[in-house]
Amino acid sequence: MTTPHRIFTTSFANVYPYYVAKAEKKGRTKAEVDAIICWLTGYTQKAFEGQLKKQKDFETFFKEAPKMNPQRALVKGVVCGVRVEEIPDPLMREIRILDKMVDELAKGRPMEKILRA
Repeated sequence: MTTPHRIFTTSFANVYPYYVAKAEKKGRTKAEVDAIICWLTGYTQKAFEGQLKKQKDFETFFKEAPKMNPQRALVKGVVCGVRVEEIPDPLMREIRILDKMVDELAKGRPMEKILRA
C-alpha cells in the first residue's frame, strides 16, 4: 500500500499565498488567481474564503468543491515535468491543472484563454 502524496494533506491556505505571489511577481493580481480557483472549483468568492479560513487540506478542498468545471479537461501541457492530461491520480491531476493555470497566468496569458472561454 502506498502512502498518499504529502500535498493531499497540506492545507490549501498554506499554499495559496505562493500562487498569489507567483502571479503578483509577474504583474498579475490576487483577484485573477481567485477567479481561476473559483472557475475551476465552482466555489463562490465567499465560499472560497471560508475554505481558506477553515484551513482545509487539498483533498478536502477539492472533494468539497461545489462543481468542478468540465472545461478543465481542456487544460493540457506540462507542469513539474509531467503532462497534466496523463496524471493517473484524479486528485493530483486537479492540483496540477490548478498549477498549470496559475503558470499560464504568470506567463502573461490572457484570462479568457486561461479560463478556456
